[in-house]
Amino acid sequence: MPRFGLHVREFDEKTRASAQVNWQRGLWRVWLLVSAAWMMGWIVYLILYGIQGGFHASAELLAIPVLLIGPPIALLLFGFMAGWAFRGFKAE
Repeated sequence: MPRFGLHVREFDEKTRASAQVNWQRGLWRVWLLVSAAWMMGWIVYLILYGIQGGFHASAELLAIPVLLIGPPIALLLFGFMAGWAFRGFKAE
């Protein structure tokens, strides 16, 4: 007898395997986007600050790499450590 109504899709192993989420790749891409947004935002701010005559000492210029690169690296390290911690809950 034919089925009427909504189509019910049966899940086999191949379909179930293709529906898995690759968390590592997805979170890596999110980190890249957030880091790029962080850097672009600060670069625009620093350009505007420099145009207004805000930089007077060379020590201020040395803080720029720390400001741009420090937080994304800290976020990456936090992500690695969080992944390591959550892998500790897997059943062996």
